Amino acid sequence: MTVSNASGQHTLRERNLALVAQEIFTSDAPISRATVSARTGLTRATVSSLVDLLVDSQLVAELPPVVSKKAGRPAVPLVPATGTFFGIGLEVNVHYLGGTIVDLSGTEHGQIIVEGDFQGSNPDEVMNQLAEIAVSLVRTATKSVLTPGRSRPVIAGVNIALPGLIDPNRSILRVAPNLGWHDLNPVNTGPISEALYLRTGHNVTIGIGNEANFGGLAQVALANLTTFLYVSAEVGIGSAIVQDSAVFLGRRGWSGELGHLTIDPSGPECSCGSRGCLEQYAGLLAILRNAGLDDDTPATTLVTRVQDGDAAAIAAVETAGEALGRALADYVNLIDIHMIVLGGFFHPLADLLIPIVTKSLVTHVVAAPWAQFNVLPAPVGVSSAMIGAATSVMRAVYLNPAPWLEEARGY
Repeated sequence: MTVSNASGQHTLRERNLALVAQEIFTSDAPISRATVSARTGLTRATVSSLVDLLVDSQLVAELPPVVSKKAGRPAVPLVPATGTFFGIGLEVNVHYLGGTIVDLSGTEHGQIIVEGDFQGSNPDEVMNQLAEIAVSLVRTATKSVLTPGRSRPVIAGVNIALPGLIDPNRSILRVAPNLGWHDLNPVNTGPISEALYLRTGHNVTIGIGNEANFGGLAQVALANLTTFLYVSAEVGIGSAIVQDSAVFLGRRGWSGELGHLTIDPSGPECSCGSRGCLEQYAGLLAILRNAGLDDDTPATTLVTRVQDGDAAAIAAVETAGEALGRALADYVNLIDIHMIVLGGFFHPLADLLIPIVTKSLVTHVVAAPWAQFNVLPAPVGVSSAMIGAATSVMRAVYLNPAPWLEEARGY
C-alpha cells in the first residue's frame, strides 16, 4: 500500500497517524519505520514519533530487531498487536446463532455456535441469547490472551451479521424473510450493550450488517482477495460485490440479493413474496427436498451424502448448480466481474458446483470468448459472516486509531 500527499506533523496529526497505522496493518510482512516513511512520504522522525504512540497504546507491537549487513541501526519490525484490542462478530442464521472474537492481528480467540431453529423467532429473545454469547467471548479473551498488565480486554465494538435488507447506518432491518423478521426500526441491540457494559465497565458500539457482506469482507481480511463476487449459501442465498477490497452496498445498502433473482416467474412461491427466486432452486431447503431429505436435515448430512456418492443428493446439487450458474451468468453480464467465490454450504460442494457454474458462464456470458472466469471455494469458508463482522471492527480501529490512544489506558 502506498499513500501520497502526507500531511504535516503538527497540522493533521491524526491523519498521519492513520496513514502509518494502515501501512503496518495492511503490509504482507512485518514492516520497519524506514519502510513506512518511504511509503507514506512522512519524515523518519515523524514516523518514529507516531509509531511510538501506537506502540505505547498497544495497537502495534515491535518484534526483535533484525540485524542487517548494511551500516546503521538494526531494523525493528512492526506488526499489529495481539491480545490487546478485540472485535466481536455475532451472527443470526436460520439454523444457528454464533459469535467470535478476534484481535488486531486477525487472530481468532474464541468461537461459539448455538444450534437451533430461528425461523419465526422473537428478535428480542435472540438478542438476549447473543448477549450471552458476547459475554462468554469476552470472558474467554480475559482468561486466555490478555497482554500482561492489562486487567480487561478493550472491546472496540460488536458487529451483528443478519440475513436480510439492512440500513446499517440507522440500525434498521427492513426484512429478513427466512427469519420472519421485518420492520425492526431500530434493531434492539440493548441487551448486548447492557451485558457488555456490566462485563467491561465501558460502553461498546454495536453495529449491524448483511451477513453476505460480512462474509465477503472476511475473504478480504484473511485471504487477501480484492475484487470478486462472494456468494453466501444457507437457506437463503446472498452475495457481496467486492471491488478493491470494499463492498459495493448500493444507495440503500441493499445490493447483492442474488437469491431473489427470478429463475422462473411461474415457479414456487418464495419467502420474500415473489415466485421462482433462485433460492427456491439452489437454497438449502430446495436441495434437501430434491434429494428426498427432510427440511431439518443439517447441511453437513447433505455434503456427506454427496461425498459418499448418493445419486439423489448429487442430482439435487447438480440441479441447483444449473440454476445458480444461470443466475451468476446474468450477474456477470451486468457487473463484469471475473472471480466468483462460493461460501456457506456451497463451499464443501464446490468440486461438484464449479464445473457446472463455469459451463454456464462460458455459455451465457456475452464476453466469454474474450474472458476468463475464476470460480473457487471461499478461502474463509466456515463462519465467514461472524469472522468478517469481527475483523471489520478491527479494521475501523486501524483506519482511525487516534480515538483509541487514550482508551487503552483506562483498562
